[in-house]
Amino acid sequence: MVVERKGSIGIVRLDRPYKLNALSVPMLEDVGDALRFLGAGEEAAGIVITGSGRAFSAGDDLPATDNLSESDFATLLARFQDLTRAVLATEVPVVAALNGIAVGGAAELTLACDARVGHPGSDFMFPENDVGLTISNASTYLLPLIVGRRALPLVLDARRIDGTEAHRLGLIDYLVDAPQEVLPKAIEVVRRWVERGLSTRFHLELLRPPADRVEAAIARENQVGHEAWGSGAPQAGIKRFLEEQDARRSAR
Repeated sequence: MVVERKGSIGIVRLDRPYKLNALSVPMLEDVGDALRFLGAGEEAAGIVITGSGRAFSAGDDLPATDNLSESDFATLLARFQDLTRAVLATEVPVVAALNGIAVGGAAELTLACDARVGHPGSDFMFPENDVGLTISNASTYLLPLIVGRRALPLVLDARRIDGTEAHRLGLIDYLVDAPQEVLPKAIEVVRRWVERGLSTRFHLELLRPPADRVEAAIARENQVGHEAWGSGAPQAGIKRFLEEQDARRSAR
């Protein structure tokens, strides 16, 4: 994870391109710390979250979660949930610049942002149902707010949708033509909101999802996530995912 600046705008860059910016526990902690530091209102007027290379983020680093203990799983889940809290607690606007695919927990992280900028190759995927995990990051509340009743088939189908469809569904607010246009557009949006927006901070408080509903969603997700873990579904799903990855490598 790298923190950059473009004038008064802080840029939090997920910087693990060789792993498609997959999120490990230390990386999750670093991103949360950066959001809280930049979001206090003194260090930056706004924040943009983006990725390095060709992906926004492939989500949870599944190979690294093989053979997790239950306590390790609880830590991982808590760190993901903490990102939603960190975004929603900022006193400045937060925009996701989707330079490429956003998967799982990373896709869910963008739901807490105040806007999402993408291009036709900014694919979304919520694969948890295919690997035995359950969705988190308060997305059980945030996803239906954005896409309505389409939330359930999006999650259960676990299919990859491209940026054009994501824009039609509301998962992307601003669609640009090419990857190199995403970050400049996101910075432009944040600047427009803060440079003349004398009451932007107050509108964030008024229009962001209420904290009590977010916390209720997180509590329910934690409970059901641990029930799923106890069922053995995540362990079996991750094992199958890794075996399929190995098979694809062997076939090359």
